[in-house]
Amino acid sequence: MEELKKLLNEQLNKDFGSATLSGAKDRTGVTKVRVRPIMKQGELLFQLESFRGNQAFHENLSAEETCEKLLAYMQSMKQMQMETRTYNYTILVSKKGKVTIKRKLQRGEWKQVDLTHNRKKHYILEEGKEVPFLRDLGVMTAEGKIVHSKFDKFRQINRFLEFVEDVLPELPKDREVTILDFGCGKSYLTFAMYYYLHELHNYDVRMIGLDLKSDVIRHCNELSEKYGYKKLKFLEGNIADYTGASEVDMVVTLHACDTATDFALEKAVGWNAKVILSVPCCQHELNRQIACETLKPVLKYGLLKERFAALLTDGLRAEYLESVGYDVQILEFIDMEHTPKNLLIRAVKSGKDPKNKDDIRKCEEFLHVHSTLGTLLEGI
Repeated sequence: MEELKKLLNEQLNKDFGSATLSGAKDRTGVTKVRVRPIMKQGELLFQLESFRGNQAFHENLSAEETCEKLLAYMQSMKQMQMETRTYNYTILVSKKGKVTIKRKLQRGEWKQVDLTHNRKKHYILEEGKEVPFLRDLGVMTAEGKIVHSKFDKFRQINRFLEFVEDVLPELPKDREVTILDFGCGKSYLTFAMYYYLHELHNYDVRMIGLDLKSDVIRHCNELSEKYGYKKLKFLEGNIADYTGASEVDMVVTLHACDTATDFALEKAVGWNAKVILSVPCCQHELNRQIACETLKPVLKYGLLKERFAALLTDGLRAEYLESVGYDVQILEFIDMEHTPKNLLIRAVKSGKDPKNKDDIRKCEEFLHVHSTLGTLLEGI
């Protein structure tokens, strides 16, 4: 880490722009760190925003303190992206702890960094900068302004891209990356992923969106062709019956209804997908099954039973994915005030051996339920 220490000591100054640490080796601790410079009472400090679970923690440190803190964080991170006035840096840490530092000259005019302490939130897709697909999907005007009624959608898109940003270290850059989006609908997030990975980060991406609505699929293909996105295609079809791929790097399933999510997760496991991002919807299956005398006084209330069943469904999904070798987190996708369907299951292939499912089965037996995903993954 001496080379990285030297680099940080050199770059943590007034010409520093930002840094993002990601690819946490232990997902139970700090999973991501963002750094930006701030000016407080005339002193240049660096604000560290660290993420643990659904919580974010902030601290303002001197350059020396920031250097030590970042070196400590990088002991358990795989990657750091750092931007300065002169260069963009990519710092990679191998499994054996070897540090590789790559740098590229900044292109274009350096944008002055906002050093105010409580500044306006920065979005990955910036306000004021026109993004063609956001304009055509009605989220943004031709001048880059966000349509007022679509601001929640704009925030949702950027929030989702933050989850994608976190898993960038898991995606190969030396070959084509295949991504499948099941139940893509109007494809706001599908287009956002392709734009983010291909246009902003130069990944060689082949992306397929799948949905049952023929008119939506036709419109999305027209937009993809309009933008010249040659490797972004949309197909009409059912998740359970899809057989159009043999190897997939990332599987995305957003608001696939009820057990459609389970079929998408089973497909992902079968393809040995490195990353799974799933936002489930309408978890009816276990709500119909639950029968537990101990919890009967609580479950007699329909609304509580429905919410309990939804949480149980997603908890079992996470456990089944853990059982076949994934590191899994359940995260808040967007604020609960906008929709109760706000949980995202993020699973990253860990390389660990499959583990015994006995504890999962005990839980299911206690509640007299059995999930579709459990049935689909039997024998794995």
